[in-house]
Amino acid sequence: MATIFITGSTDGLGRAAAQSLLDQGHRVVLHARSADRAATLGELTSRAAGVVAGDLRSAAETRSIADQVNAIGRMDAIIHNAGVYTRPSRGATPEGHAETLAINTLAPYLLTALIERPGRLVYLSSGLHRGGEGSLDDIDWRKRAWDSAKAYAESKLQIVALAFALARRWPEVLSNAVDPGWVRTKMGGAGAPGDIDTGQRTQTWLAVSEDSAALVSGRYWHHLEQQEPASEATDPKFQDQLIGKLSELTGVELPEV
Repeated sequence: MATIFITGSTDGLGRAAAQSLLDQGHRVVLHARSADRAATLGELTSRAAGVVAGDLRSAAETRSIADQVNAIGRMDAIIHNAGVYTRPSRGATPEGHAETLAINTLAPYLLTALIERPGRLVYLSSGLHRGGEGSLDDIDWRKRAWDSAKAYAESKLQIVALAFALARRWPEVLSNAVDPGWVRTKMGGAGAPGDIDTGQRTQTWLAVSEDSAALVSGRYWHHLEQQEPASEATDPKFQDQLIGKLSELTGVELPEV
């Protein structure tokens, strides 16, 4: 029985993953953006190993999430599921960062750096990451005209590169990225071709399976199959430059070993 922390687990793929893992008998720590959102978890709350709350837009609240998780104990796996897609404008977090960057990239980076290291890390990306080339030139969207789709693509390229960087830096941790596909969720919309069970299956399998196929690191997955990600994400130089940028923006160093 494993203990798994899932960000963004009040609805969509995060909730589906939590439900699946709980049904398999695992211990799941849930995450909600706020106490009000946590109240929507219903019966999952009584089955969970814990519920933590905090808004990933805020670095301070993200740090609090890390503290809450560490107080529960070491996780066997963490699924970085939370994310946002379209934003009408760049927005601004309490620290002044673009909201898409903060939620999709900075928050997973901070949680990775601050939560006691688990045995497995799973980061949700998207096939759209292939449109995120050159994402480090103006990572925080301070110079360019806002482009919501491009910002999303960039953030998802960054998260694949982060997963691969960790696979390289932390060889004792299994770190992988997953494209769940276009799924019928609040984010994906009712017209999406994929069902939510298929969408959650790969990340839950990577989090807990003892199958030899799942015991790998530094891979990019879609529907239980390995795929080739954008070449930039696999470039160690790009990965190291990304880690440097994220360390600079958050003030938090990623441990080397």
